Amino acid sequence: MRSISAPFGGLCVSEPGLVRHADARVARVIGWFEALAPGDLPQIGQVYQDQARFKDPFNEVQGLAAIRRIFSQMFDTLDGPRFTVIDAVAEGDDAFLTWNFDFRTRGAGGRAMTIHGASHLRFGADGRVALHRDYWDVAEELYEKLPLLGTLMRWLKRRAGG
Repeated sequence: MRSISAPFGGLCVSEPGLVRHADARVARVIGWFEALAPGDLPQIGQVYQDQARFKDPFNEVQGLAAIRRIFSQMFDTLDGPRFTVIDAVAEGDDAFLTWNFDFRTRGAGGRAMTIHGASHLRFGADGRVALHRDYWDVAEELYEKLPLLGTLMRWLKRRAGG
């Protein structure tokens, strides 16, 4: 096991994808996300506040029902979705997680895909998540990996000099 002494909460990482965190709130959220299954969605209020806000590149919602719908849609449209938290940093009521999101697309010949991203979490006074904002590059992590759209996106990227 390697230890990392950090001024922001301290981490112990025993292997990639297994992050232990000194802040119990962060540890609880990491555990919930890494084990998330459709049957866990009715208990989402144990992790998120009633009026929590959630934003990612495709959604911006508030409230448990709306957040639950986003995760439910994830399970309805993807095969085997799984989050693996790579690293976590916390300071006060804020935490920042980096993660991989692995899944298979649905249908014949479903493709295995991985999205690399990060989340900013802000905890409320009760220890539950009040704000969850995901950051990831939709073009690089998703569009460029799709068969037809990917070809166009890579061409546009080359034309733009990136």
